[in-house]
Amino acid sequence: MALAVVGGGRRSGKSRYALALASAHGPKLGFIATLQPDDEESAQKVERARSERGAEFITVEEPLEIARLIEERASVFDAVVIDDLTLWVSNLVMAGRTDEQVEQEATRLIELSKNCKAELIMVTSDVDFGFPMDGEPSRHFRRLAGLINRQAAESASRLYWMVFGVPKRIR
Repeated sequence: MALAVVGGGRRSGKSRYALALASAHGPKLGFIATLQPDDEESAQKVERARSERGAEFITVEEPLEIARLIEERASVFDAVVIDDLTLWVSNLVMAGRTDEQVEQEATRLIELSKNCKAELIMVTSDVDFGFPMDGEPSRHFRRLAGLINRQAAESASRLYWMVFGVPKRIR
């Protein structure tokens, strides 16, 4: 099938729109959640997101091994939402992966999307919008996440940018 990428700033409606795109592809829907709740606020966010998705999405919480999941399980779905690519990059970095390893994993994921039987819809955040990132670790992450976002966008057959909850189709 194809790869769609839905990007935008924080709280722009990316996830909600990705769910709507997925729902249009059939009844067998998968959702890969990359958020690892580490405090009460993020745990509440996970619960809200689960209830918004509803029972029609089979959810797998996987912070690191997304490419493996796509390879092993995506073929049983009509569409799979990966939410969120930027957070996944952060998880890989925090797990001690080198830039080269992160780039290899991202390339593998993008390559898998080209031959996947399911429609893949990647949600990602633009790391250049929002508050400035101080310090070298933050700037390093922004460069790496920006590179991965660019690779995903270049490979996507459909690319959307969310503005205040409104999708703008770029390609």
